[in-house]
Amino acid sequence: MAITFNSEDTKFNISGSKRDVSAWVRAAVAEEGFKVGEINVIFCSDPYLLEINRHYLHHDYFTDIITFDYCENGVLSGDLFISVDTVKANSEEYQVMFHVELLRVIIHGVMHLAGYKDKTDPDAAKMRERENHYLAKAPVGLLEGVNYRK
Repeated sequence: MAITFNSEDTKFNISGSKRDVSAWVRAAVAEEGFKVGEINVIFCSDPYLLEINRHYLHHDYFTDIITFDYCENGVLSGDLFISVDTVKANSEEYQVMFHVELLRVIIHGVMHLAGYKDKTDPDAAKMRERENHYLAKAPVGLLEGVNYRK
């Protein structure tokens, strides 16, 4: 099974870090008690993700990630569409490094596949706890050299 990284409507990629990010995600999935199926991480622009949000979820607003869940029988599979534009804006708003915010968003999508929700305050708090837990386990410098420039 595989974790893949692609881009749509942007030139952004994490080329040299794919193996390390995949290993980090695999470890998180295993710790949550699941197996990795096919997880596709698709980096895209704000307009691209907005169109997905409008078409599939009937929401008319920008977001950092949309997760499509194809999980079955304890195997995590899905598509994680991530707007690098919004991740960059959020990293500036929350005063965190871009690569840290990007890792947070990736693991956020994976935690959705693992069954965590974030629509209520208690659920969002649990989701944030899991994100922080796995961010603390990320190898030092993971994605540190990755920057986003328009």
